[in-house]
Amino acid sequence: MPLPSPRTLSSLRRHSPGLFLPLLLSRSLSTTATATAASAISPRHFPPLLPSQPQQNPRDLMREDPIEVCSELWVRSYARGASLPFANLTGFLKKFDLWVLAYQRSCAHATGSSFPPRNAIHFPTLLSLLSLQQAVLSGRFLWGSSTHLHIRAPNDLPSTKPISKRKFRLLLEAAGPPFQDRVVQELLLLILEPVFEPRFSDKSHAFRPGRSPHTVLRTIRSNFAGYLWFIKGDLTGVSEAFEPDLVVGCLEKGVKDRKVLGLIRSALRTPVRAHSELPEKESESKLSKKRMKRKMLRLSRRKKLLKENEPKPDPYWLRTFFSFAPEEAAKVPNYGHCGILSPLLANICLSELDAWIEEKIIRYFRPSKLDSIWRDSITDGCHNPAWPEFVPSSGKEKTRRMDYIRYGSHFLIGIRGPREDAVEIRSELMEFCEKTYGRRLENMKIEIEHITRGIQFLDHVICRRVIRPTLRYTGTGGKIVSEKGVGTLLSVTASLQRCITQFRQLELVKGDTDPEPLPCNPMLYSGQAHTNSQMNKFLETMADWYRYADNRKKAVGFCAYVIRSSLAKLYAARYRLKSRAKVYKIASRDLSRSLRESTRNDAPEYSDLLRMGVVDAIEGVQFSHMSSIPSCDYTPFPRNWIPDHVQLLQEYIRLQDPKFFCQLLKTVKRHNLSLPQDDMSRIVWDCKVCGIQNLQLHSNVERLLGIHEGKSDSRPLLLDKLLPKLGEKYSLSLTTLGKSHFSVMKGSCWALPKENPQFKVGDFAGYD
Repeated sequence: MPLPSPRTLSSLRRHSPGLFLPLLLSRSLSTTATATAASAISPRHFPPLLPSQPQQNPRDLMREDPIEVCSELWVRSYARGASLPFANLTGFLKKFDLWVLAYQRSCAHATGSSFPPRNAIHFPTLLSLLSLQQAVLSGRFLWGSSTHLHIRAPNDLPSTKPISKRKFRLLLEAAGPPFQDRVVQELLLLILEPVFEPRFSDKSHAFRPGRSPHTVLRTIRSNFAGYLWFIKGDLTGVSEAFEPDLVVGCLEKGVKDRKVLGLIRSALRTPVRAHSELPEKESESKLSKKRMKRKMLRLSRRKKLLKENEPKPDPYWLRTFFSFAPEEAAKVPNYGHCGILSPLLANICLSELDAWIEEKIIRYFRPSKLDSIWRDSITDGCHNPAWPEFVPSSGKEKTRRMDYIRYGSHFLIGIRGPREDAVEIRSELMEFCEKTYGRRLENMKIEIEHITRGIQFLDHVICRRVIRPTLRYTGTGGKIVSEKGVGTLLSVTASLQRCITQFRQLELVKGDTDPEPLPCNPMLYSGQAHTNSQMNKFLETMADWYRYADNRKKAVGFCAYVIRSSLAKLYAARYRLKSRAKVYKIASRDLSRSLRESTRNDAPEYSDLLRMGVVDAIEGVQFSHMSSIPSCDYTPFPRNWIPDHVQLLQEYIRLQDPKFFCQLLKTVKRHNLSLPQDDMSRIVWDCKVCGIQNLQLHSNVERLLGIHEGKSDSRPLLLDKLLPKLGEKYSLSLTTLGKSHFSVMKGSCWALPKENPQFKVGDFAGYD
């Protein structure tokens, strides 16, 4: 908002002296803050906040549905294909409805709540949002500027207290990214994601809609059976050091709009202020550091009172599950001021690697007629896509084939061939990364491993189990005819060692080989019902995370044992029961019984409090028995799987083609099929004419008129009672309601009088 001019201040001083002092203080404070921030951040002069031209009414600019605009962009992107770039995207930046949607998404992230409705956004906020849009379109928007704010966060209230220059400089240095940067990032993500999604490879699964680590594991289980050598690579060092020119060059292959490219280029090149931290004293001893660490740990376990506008933190079970994130998914790329746009930019740059490896896969394929799989083509589906997949390990010759999958900056290449081929592919891969991205990978970042050793990827171990021949018994006893394996089964199991490591970092267990559970101290001040509920949500999430692991029962059972034992130790300390055995004796094995009754005899019974609704019901800790743990999900995964939204878009685009639609219509008529549109039209017509469907109305008429089950004699009597009632209700004469206007048609409906279409069968009630 622009500051008041000196003439305005002088007039306020004469006519409204009560408003003069606050405005003068705000003007001097804002001027001092701007000058101080300019001297502390950048020597150049900042442009003014808003233009002098009159503002438009933002309500008049909200004309379209933003979801419909985004849907049209998705359809347009998939219809164009990956060959043609988008030359003009500035038109989407001019749509104020998209800015409102970006603001709603940013508010949901900042406050931790649901989307605010469009009608609930205040008019001053819409004016600020319109000011931000004009600043972006005119080129006056500055990334990371904490002094020139066009819009504030919903939980960021302006302060009216005067502060010193030194304190203001410290606040600027310690401040995080401004809220307006998040709004612009959300808008760019809404525009660029549908543009580049059709260009991405199907081998990439990270930071994309409809794809997740589960799709990676299911793809490995379905497509990677039969590979002996694996190349596991980590490109984190390459992806974190992308140059701005490289990122913009990759963007230009799909987008030619100068305004969008300029915004991203400025976000990449604008330096990011480092947050100020207190310097550590060199003379500080190790003992004092340890004491300070214990003190901070005690403070973190206490109850925290939230401020008025402070967002509510994530629940304990969700924070605990986030700490179990695998190494491949824990690191999220972040480039300059791009923020949430960084994962998309990383995928755009790494798509060059995906295209190069896909060409390598086609060139490397050499089929063999003597092999049992992939004998004809690279997409040969001669085997069962369901897991487990039987792959023979013997034969004269084998098909040379390789496959590839990537999750973020980590990839996995499976090779069916000798180890020399794997070494050659690794050297070519390192040369490609050095030539394309300007960074040479270390040998330790790209490892070659055999399937027998087990390959760990996304906290799952990919290995194989060898199938041995059946034992043949002789007169002297059991004897193995041959120890040679006849085949292998691909196995994807959860890494229990990784699970123990994560629990140890959370201080829920101690030890490696034989872990011992520790009390769950963060839930010390929570009740038994709330604690059990939180841990049940965590166990349900862990059971879903290990959904496609062969040892799902074992992994989830171990997690349930750790959580149940940790809670038992916590309850033993809270209620002074001295041991877990006493806790299990009172609260049962799943800790579903109340422990308060046995410790406080003067308190009312828990059953009475539960009946009155004073306390919450205590849920038992789940998966206390192995029989209650679900088994592994072996649902078949299609070899050429695509997400549901992509399949829907492709079907919609095909139906938009007139040739395809005419061909489909001819096929329906040739096979004498009925179209769904025809059935719906017939149902709608019957409802408009009769009010209900034909069959139901016909049965009611037969029942009322007595022509069913040999009661045709009562029809004249019923009509004599029926017609006067209808005449009184609808003010019609008996001639209008004569028998000539009614007819019972077999298989159809009872025709209604045209003069009164409000006639309903419900009017015949009581005439059975």
